[in-house]
Amino acid sequence: MSGKPSGPGPETGGESLSPRDMFLGLVHSFQAAAMQQMGKVMNPFTNRIERDLGQAKLSIDMLEMLKERTRGNLTSEEGRFLEHVLIELRLNYVQETSAPREEAPQDAAPPIDAGEPPKP
Repeated sequence: MSGKPSGPGPETGGESLSPRDMFLGLVHSFQAAAMQQMGKVMNPFTNRIERDLGQAKLSIDMLEMLKERTRGNLTSEEGRFLEHVLIELRLNYVQETSAPREEAPQDAAPPIDAGEPPKP
């Protein structure tokens, strides 16, 4: 395996993705997985809200590890994006772990966007 994309994909209109786009896509994939695992968004395969906080923590920890291992090698845009995603996920994780256990997943609080202060 050469480390380069194997060929054009249907999502890119026949063009290979840049390393920047692949990195941002990887971070976004972990973000989406963690939000789904926290019960913030519906599982697209089961069409149900599912909650697995252990898996959500693992997804967040993977992004933390990625941040540590790429320190000094990211552009400012990549670094800001990764940091923003981690802040948003941490806030949502704390919110979910603080929620009463008997609360139904369908009644889960909406995701917190780190770009704006939480609304009361």
